Amino acid sequence: MPRSSLLHSVLLGCLLPLSAAEHGDGSVSLSGELRQWHAVTLTVDGPFAKERDTEPNPFTDIALTVRFSHESGDPSYHVPGYFAADGNAAETGATEGTAWRAHLSPDKTGTWTYTVSLTYSETGAALPGDGQTGSFEVEPSDKATPDFRARGRLYYAGNHHLRFAGDSSWFLKAGPDAPETFLAYSDFDGTVATHPKKGPLKTWEPHLRDWSEGDPTWHDGKGKGIIGALNYLSGKGLNGFSFLTYNAGGDGDNVWPFVERDAKFHYDCSKLDQWNIVFSHATARGLHLHFKLQETENDDNRRGQKDDGKPVAAALDGGELGPERKLYLREMIARFGHHLALNWNLGEENTQSTEVVREMAAFIRETDPYDHPVVIHTYPNQQDKVYRPLLGFGSELTGASLQNGYAQVHQRTLQWVQASADSGKHWVVANDEQGPAQLGVPPDAGYEGFSGKAEHNGKRYGRDEIRHLTFWGNLMAGGAGVEYYFGYQLPQNDLLCEDFRSRDGAWDDCRTALTFFHDEKIPFWAMSNANDLVGNPENENDKPWCLTNRRRTGELFLVYLPGGTEAELEVSDGHTWSRVTLDPESGSIERDEIGNVTGSIPLRAPSEGDRVVLLRRD
Repeated sequence: MPRSSLLHSVLLGCLLPLSAAEHGDGSVSLSGELRQWHAVTLTVDGPFAKERDTEPNPFTDIALTVRFSHESGDPSYHVPGYFAADGNAAETGATEGTAWRAHLSPDKTGTWTYTVSLTYSETGAALPGDGQTGSFEVEPSDKATPDFRARGRLYYAGNHHLRFAGDSSWFLKAGPDAPETFLAYSDFDGTVATHPKKGPLKTWEPHLRDWSEGDPTWHDGKGKGIIGALNYLSGKGLNGFSFLTYNAGGDGDNVWPFVERDAKFHYDCSKLDQWNIVFSHATARGLHLHFKLQETENDDNRRGQKDDGKPVAAALDGGELGPERKLYLREMIARFGHHLALNWNLGEENTQSTEVVREMAAFIRETDPYDHPVVIHTYPNQQDKVYRPLLGFGSELTGASLQNGYAQVHQRTLQWVQASADSGKHWVVANDEQGPAQLGVPPDAGYEGFSGKAEHNGKRYGRDEIRHLTFWGNLMAGGAGVEYYFGYQLPQNDLLCEDFRSRDGAWDDCRTALTFFHDEKIPFWAMSNANDLVGNPENENDKPWCLTNRRRTGELFLVYLPGGTEAELEVSDGHTWSRVTLDPESGSIERDEIGNVTGSIPLRAPSEGDRVVLLRRD
């Protein structure tokens, strides 16, 4: 036996005290459709391990990285891998095996090569499969929209909106922010309710009817409810949703990726494979994945409390960037970073220091081969304190996830769009949580007998106000879109929601807006707010709002007119203008040619009912 092979055998025998027959032979297999933007999965038949092993721990003591390179030399990705038990854990529930896995979503057609690095983390000693190389051919995608594989990877393009790398289209987001406990699902392995009265597990039973033959399941038919929920969202014309991946000690206290609630160095392979089935289906249905990486109770150990008032170790590394947090971030990236449309949100109502936030963002940027957007969420009264130090090129953050009162969305979105532009690094600014916290976006009128109106501080509001002040409020400020939060007092609220039809009418309003932007080919990514042009320099809610692609001599103007308001829009002389008027409630559209204009164009909304007016210079 050559000396190198003898040394390898000695090391393997010392650190993995198992019979040689239990280890894999180091062979590599590829699965997936081998098409551009589709997931290509590389599996190594490597060292045998168990989820709960400690000597060595497969999650901390063994490192898998695969270098994938296109034949042109660009791109070349170093993709982190992970322990995958038997390679079919979603179905088998396996907790042990020899499968080690990495995912690629190839940008280009043609020949790709791979080189496997599978070693002990500390010593660098090789394990079965280390050094394996090979190649494979990638064909064009055969998918059509809304499937994101027809559009490519969504990326930060240096301005206030995200862009798809495949078809070069731009993205406006609409979908639910609730329930934050989306993944607290009874059909997932190892998922339990710590406090079942407050945070019960979901069955997603109301959406069983939305599952279709041929859709994915696991364990002989499990998963139909949650897959059906995604089908419903996509069918309503929405394109995103959000979820916590870790909330131990938080409001729900029922979602974590570990084999047990506090076993932070041991990950549940079958549960996470089942999560991946759900995320893969979401990608196929054109739904953006908003990963909220932690609840506020997870970012500072002093905030995590048990019922008896004693602190629990809910926070990873007590809130710092240490071994627990680094492993957690790496596992999320390794298992799910290949999905095409996602962002990493550093935390729900984040309270970490600016230094730690910067460190986390930098670690994600170093680890994520695909450079997905990184954003942060915080309390409304903490935004100046949290966001301002993170502006500019000194931060890896690409945007903000805003939480504000439903009537403050326009002003706060505009504030951070402008502040980030002034800093030199434009942020993608979404509104993802609407106050008041206990009410959020109310259910539709008639749902479970609900009136359709919530009341706060003597003011009643419902679908009409949310459509105007929240959804269009964000878009007309140059924002990137909205996710609706459901509060904690009303039917189908943030912890208990299992029926997205509770806001069916609100989703119609979102679809109407997205369809209008798409069908009218409105270049929102090249437009900026200009409320002063329609007599609203203070950006008030009861006056018109304006977006334009240029200032005074704009070629295109989009004006939102609240019911009963009017405006006089000055335009460049001697040009012919066309007008498209949208009723944002009914979705009805009127078109007319204004003709040659000198001076200004008058705009007016009826006394009841808002209007959106698109003016285009021919």
